[in-house]
Amino acid sequence: MGNTYTAVIRQDGNWWIGWIAEIPGVNCQEASHDQLVESLRITLREALEFNRQEAITAAGADYQEERVAA
Repeated sequence: MGNTYTAVIRQDGNWWIGWIAEIPGVNCQEASHDQLVESLRITLREALEFNRQEAITAAGADYQEERVAA
């Protein structure tokens, strides 16, 4: 995964809470900052793979892939 994403992170009492700003639904809560960043990384990878598979399924058998830069 070569892209970079933005983690929005805050501490709430004993918990660290974070979101990936660019991908709705990627959010986590952990007991430490390091655990939170790792959980966000794992959840982001899973969400991107899920979204990719969903797009391929929706496209059907005859599709092509093309890289698009923002």
